[in-house]
Amino acid sequence: MKKQIGKWLAIFIPLLIGIGIIYYQYTTLKPHEIDNIKQSLQKADYSYILLSLAIACVGYWSRAYRWKFALNHMGYQTHFHNNFFTVSVSYLVNLTVPRSGEISRAALLKKYEDVPFDKAFGTIVAERMVDLAIFFLFVCLGFISQFDKIYQFLLSRNVSLQVMIYYGIAAVILGLIFLLIWIYAEWPVLVKLKKKLSGLTEGMATIFRMKHKWKYLFHSFFIWMSYLSMFYVAVFALPETATISFDIVIMGFIFGSLAVGFSNGGLGAYPFSIALIFSLYGISNDVGTAFGWLVWTSQTILTIVLGLISYVLLPVFNSKK
Repeated sequence: MKKQIGKWLAIFIPLLIGIGIIYYQYTTLKPHEIDNIKQSLQKADYSYILLSLAIACVGYWSRAYRWKFALNHMGYQTHFHNNFFTVSVSYLVNLTVPRSGEISRAALLKKYEDVPFDKAFGTIVAERMVDLAIFFLFVCLGFISQFDKIYQFLLSRNVSLQVMIYYGIAAVILGLIFLLIWIYAEWPVLVKLKKKLSGLTEGMATIFRMKHKWKYLFHSFFIWMSYLSMFYVAVFALPETATISFDIVIMGFIFGSLAVGFSNGGLGAYPFSIALIFSLYGISNDVGTAFGWLVWTSQTILTIVLGLISYVLLPVFNSKK
């Protein structure tokens, strides 16, 4: 009983903290800003938000379905409902501590499908590497198409593009040095570490060796297209954003994704990021903030609902185990 209470507290306490942060941010808004945001939310067409949520559910399904290819390659035949439930719970846990959902996802699969934690976690790390590569393609596409606009914005913020390039080159060089040391160095400490991480390495390597790698990659792109589609559909919910061009949508999507990736589910950072990037294209801060809250709130509610339902259903569907 105490263990179950502890699990629920581990979920709800961070969520309560998050609500407190949202409330604090709400109190920092000026009265006229709050009124403008309320007006935007009142005239929103929520049918587009519902469609956006439906697309998000398809993305959940695709992520759970993609996982089976890596697991099957290692000889583990898992049930799809367990894959889906653990993915849904991981999204919920990520709202508490960033990237902690990946750990809970591997732990839950170990509990209900008896897949070794290190191997399951390795497949998740491999997923994140593929996701990062695809997201990088979006970033390149967005920044190339909007280079002039971004460059002018950096200049207005006294940020030197040359310095950013130097930092980027330095990061790449350091990354290559670390990779070469990891692959070729035979230091005793590294040898022991590699041995301990052998299961993790096997999980990460599955993407390159699996029989259905092209199906895996298809779902990887499909997942990100679902992310972009649910963002794009939501644009039509507000009259002020319904007419923006697709390149602006991509930039909003990129900065919104960054906000989600570097915080606990984009808490507070998501509306700010959307308002900031939309302001570069003449969209008022009030409308950009309202749109950011609209998208973030709807997606967060979906994450919480699906996550909690999945958390409850996992032991129900596995009662015979």
